[in-house]
Amino acid sequence: MITRIVLFILASVLLAAHFLRASQYLPMALCLALPLLFLYRNRVSLIVLQITAYAGALVWLQTAFELISARQMSGRSWTVGAIILTTVALFTLVSGLLLNSRVMRERYPA
Repeated sequence: MITRIVLFILASVLLAAHFLRASQYLPMALCLALPLLFLYRNRVSLIVLQITAYAGALVWLQTAFELISARQMSGRSWTVGAIILTTVALFTLVSGLLLNSRVMRERYPA
């Protein structure tokens, strides 16, 4: 269970760094505060954490598509950036999926 929580925290920190680089301070602060919901042992908090992980994966995919189109238009290589951002998106998605396990549901009752 600790591994699942640590993976989610890492995904949240990566997303916060993404928002910091884009000078979006409110989403950055929310991403950094989001893991505090693990302290509130309720099923609703677990569902909120899962939904935000899935939304974070979509943010990473959107960023990958933007990077691909910008680099293609300028004639630069885009494959390495696309691979990195897609990998981070998959990592974020998996961190959300891991929160939907039996162990987590028992720890966070309805």
